[in-house]
Amino acid sequence: MTIATTPTVADRIAELDWRSLTAQLDEQGFAQTPPVYTATDCRELAASFDDGRFRSTIDMRRYRFGEGEYKYFDAPLPALIDGARHALYPPLAELANEWAQRLGEPATFPTDLEAFLERCHRAGQRRPTPLVLRYGEGGHNTLHQDIYGDVAFPVQAVTVLDRPGVDFEGGEFVLLEQRPRAQSRAHVIELRRGGFLIFATRHRPVQGTRGYYRANMRHGVATVRSGQRTTLGVIFHDAS
Repeated sequence: MTIATTPTVADRIAELDWRSLTAQLDEQGFAQTPPVYTATDCRELAASFDDGRFRSTIDMRRYRFGEGEYKYFDAPLPALIDGARHALYPPLAELANEWAQRLGEPATFPTDLEAFLERCHRAGQRRPTPLVLRYGEGGHNTLHQDIYGDVAFPVQAVTVLDRPGVDFEGGEFVLLEQRPRAQSRAHVIELRRGGFLIFATRHRPVQGTRGYYRANMRHGVATVRSGQRTTLGVIFHDAS
């Protein structure tokens, strides 16, 4: 008798259409997956904001980062986060190396997350960076980049854990692209509960008339109009 098993988050990520996702990410600097976390997964991860193991807690108002609070998970990471981080990394590392080549940089991102994290650790970046963020009414996050040391991966991911339109209103994800000698372009994106928005962390290559150039990228969160918005951020490089 064959016993059916429930696919893990890593299984669900492996089954995504990565050709289409990386093509979108390459073309526009972001791509959003279908849900890979179940509603139960989302509730478990949202609950970790109150009972998880963290290495650091940040009050955004204190540092003028916005209005809300976020917490960096301590090692070992929860299985749902660690599994997603390991599964997301390999197809993104392939694109990261392509981007590096276009920008005239060494294409040296390993295909395995553990090998990349070892590079971070050799550079003195040993603190985990996945984090959970919570915003109430009036909450927001100013435009920024998540760079924590000399070693940085050019792509990261975020998912919303509460129900848009039910648990909260507003709080759209904002991605700002600035191209040289041009006006900035903003993308305002509704996150899908349990699905990952994958986006450029710092810059990405854009084809110009004289080859590729760097388009600078920053991201933030629009004001939450009501309710409570909890999100999970998955950053692949560790922090110093």
